[in-house]
Formats: sequence, structure tokens, C-alpha cells
Amino acid sequence: MSSGPRQPDIGARLTFDLSKPGRMACSLPPCDVPATELPPPQFLRRELNLPELSQVDIVRYFLALSRLNYGVDSGFYPLGSCTMKYNPKVHDELACLPGFARLHPHQPLETVQGALALMYDLQRWLAEITGLDAASLAPAAGAQGELTGILMIKAYLADRGEEGRRRVLVPDSAHGTNPATAAMGGFEVVTVASDSQGNTDMQALASALDDGVAALMLTLPNTLGLFEPNIGRIAEMLHRKGTLLYGDGANLNALLGRARFGDMGFDIVHLNMHKTFSTPHGGGGPGSGPVVVKGHLAPYLPTPVVGKDDGGFVLATPEHSIGRVGLFYGHFGVLVRAYAYLRTLGAEGLRQVSENAVINANYVLARLRRAYHLPYDRRCMHEAVFSGSRQRAKGVRTWDIAKRLIDYGFHPPTVYFPLIVDEALMIEPTETESKEALDAFCDALLAIAREAQEEPQLVKEAPHTAPIGRLDEATAARWPVLRWRREAGDES
Repeated sequence: MSSGPRQPDIGARLTFDLSKPGRMACSLPPCDVPATELPPPQFLRRELNLPELSQVDIVRYFLALSRLNYGVDSGFYPLGSCTMKYNPKVHDELACLPGFARLHPHQPLETVQGALALMYDLQRWLAEITGLDAASLAPAAGAQGELTGILMIKAYLADRGEEGRRRVLVPDSAHGTNPATAAMGGFEVVTVASDSQGNTDMQALASALDDGVAALMLTLPNTLGLFEPNIGRIAEMLHRKGTLLYGDGANLNALLGRARFGDMGFDIVHLNMHKTFSTPHGGGGPGSGPVVVKGHLAPYLPTPVVGKDDGGFVLATPEHSIGRVGLFYGHFGVLVRAYAYLRTLGAEGLRQVSENAVINANYVLARLRRAYHLPYDRRCMHEAVFSGSRQRAKGVRTWDIAKRLIDYGFHPPTVYFPLIVDEALMIEPTETESKEALDAFCDALLAIAREAQEEPQLVKEAPHTAPIGRLDEATAARWPVLRWRREAGDES
């Protein structure tokens, strides 16, 4: 594949640069109402210097920008542990129905019974799917769901007179938010190493586990894309010590309909609705991170939870609730999409989701294993983690491989995570990609592996066809240019 000519750098021609004095995007009729005076001068932001463009210039400019965006609607998005999957557009349409989209959180409860019924059912379904007893839909994202869970654990232990439990164990294969969340909750974080197979090192866990440990935060499957075969034994070890087992359920698409957290001994789990249950993921949100718990933690759920009495559906506050974790009732639009997803698929459909996710990941693993180093050579779950360490012998790093994928028309996968894998290359195909899409992606990575051996410089200088090549990342991070400024001598 030739490098090809570099496309014009659209970033060099912003709307400010295209501006021409006096141009307007619309024509207004003569004013037929009394004119209103402008605010006092000190309130006028004349330094904005907004660009002056015709309507067609504006439309063409932003259309050109949109064509530079890469999204799941335009191609395969293989980011590992992020589940950037395609989601049915009909669920977006349902979330936009006037009866949902035009609700106001201050409406009287009797006028929003349909919305409360939806949330009530969703709570019950999430409890059933996870094998737990009760749920709150309030947390606004996965990380906030984690913090909610940790604060619930803290309150639960305090009521038991066990404030001395000040440590939280976190495996080195966990999501990076886990240790940050435990620290935010006021706990000391203790890292538990993985063994040579990518599982929790049982000896290291036993050594770290004592009466001062509040919980173990376990990502399942872990960020290596692997299931923990010792999970039953781990739960038993923890509970024997009075320690709680917290589950990071962000990778639930690998387990849906096949295994339940509650059956494996988990006390509390958070779920990422925007990853597993249909809301498009990315772009900064919104998300949703419900927490689902065993009965002994249910009184500590954040308020509100949706309950039911003789008069209909109500918003309730559990007896020992940790309080609110955000405004109102969570991200309702995300919950509507999740509800629609579950109603659309049903129990058998959910089982198919996990089956497809695991088959797709193992197909990618099988196709790429001879070209890229496989640090944990075993069957994976929802994602496959490779290493670019072989290519490093030719001076090609994982970063270069990811950049070269752009030339082949693919968004790069997650790189350099998890941290315990040298030159990590993490690929999650999700359950929504076809064999043809996976083959095209694998073919590109196989071609790049050949290029790394035969033409390493070509890979090291990639991307060659992107509008913008490689940035000086240190400069971009330390001295970012966040707003347009008129150049000296520019009178346009």
C-alpha cells in the first residue's frame, strides 16, 4: 500500500480565516418591531470577532469537517474495554418520543407513571441479569457507579462498626478507574498482581487479605479480556474475612445470559448502560452506571429508587441511603434506550450478544496470533490483547502500528493498556461486527506486520493519508492552542 499524497490540512483554514467583511448567512426583512438598545458597553464582547460567511460557505465547511470524523456509523471501532459497538437507531427514536423527551423532573408523580414504570422494570431486569437483589439507576456513568458502590461499602462497614477496614484491593488487570475510585472514597489502594496466566495471583491475594481490607474491586472479565477461573474461590476467601467483593461490570457484554455476578459471589456491581445496553458510547456522554447489589447492601442504595405501592409507582429513599449522587433520577434517555434494547432482544437475544462478542474476539485472536505476540495464550472473552514487541525489533512501536491503521481506513484500537502488557494492543470487536468487517481489519493488521518487517520506515512515519499527521504531543499537552487569535497584521 503506497503512502499516497497528503490531503489538505483543513485545520489551516478555519472559519475565521475564510471570513470576508460584510458577508452574511441570511437576509432579514426590515424590522417591524421597536428596536431595543444594546446592553452597556462593558457587557459587549467585541473581541469575539465572529467570522462573516455566507450560508453555503458555512454548510460546506462543517460538512467537510464532518467527513473527517470517524464514528461507528462510518467504520469498525475496535477500542478495547470501551465497547464502541453499533447500536440500533430505532432505540434513539424511542428515546426521542415526546412522552419521554419532554418530561420534566419536577412534574407531579401521577403525570409520569409511564416513565417510572419503565425505570421500575429496568431495575428488576438488571437485578435478574446480574443475579443480584436490588438496583439504583441514579449514577450518571460507570466511574460514578464505582464511586457510588465504594461509598455504599463505606457506609455499610461504618454501621457494622468496622471503620478500621481502610484498604481496598485492586488487581493490576483492573480498569484504571478502580484504584482512583477507591482513593476518592478515602481508602488505601493495594495492588494485587496477576499470575503468568493473566489471572489474579491467589498467593498475592491471600497475603494482602486481612481484617483491614474493606473490599476487592474485580473487573470481570478483566482488561486482558480474560475470565477469572478462581472467582468462586476468591469470593469465598473474601467473605470468610468479612470483606466485600465489588464487580466492575463494564465488560458485561461478554457474560450476558451466560453467567451472573450474584451467582459467582459478588456483593455489588456497577454496569455501563452506554456500553452494553444500546446507548452510543463516546463523545463525552451521556452515560449511565447503575449499581446492583445483594440484599444486605440494598438499604444503602442512592436515592431515588423506584418503588411501587397501592397508588402506583413512587420514588423512594432506602433506609440507610448514601443520598443523592446527582440531580434528579439519572440519565433518563439512556435508560429508555437500555429498556428498549432489553425488550427488543429478550433472554435468548441477550445470550446471543455474549456468544457473538466472544466468538468475534476469539476469531480476531486466531487470525492475528502468528503476526503479533500473544502475552496470554488462552481463549479470551470479549477482547483480545496482543503485544507489538515483535515489531519493536525493527524499530516499530505499537504506536506506529496504530497510526498506520489510519491509512487503511480503520480507527486504531486501544494501545499501551493494560499497563501490565508490554507494547499492548487491545482489540474489542464487539458483538455487532460481521465476519467481513473483522477480516478486513485483520487483513490490514497483517499487512502492517509485513510492512514492519520489510518497510519499517513506512510504518514509523504513518499516517500518510490523514489530514493531520503526527502532532508534537508534549507541546499539544503542555501548551494547547484552544482559541483562535488574529495574527499580527491580519486586517481581514
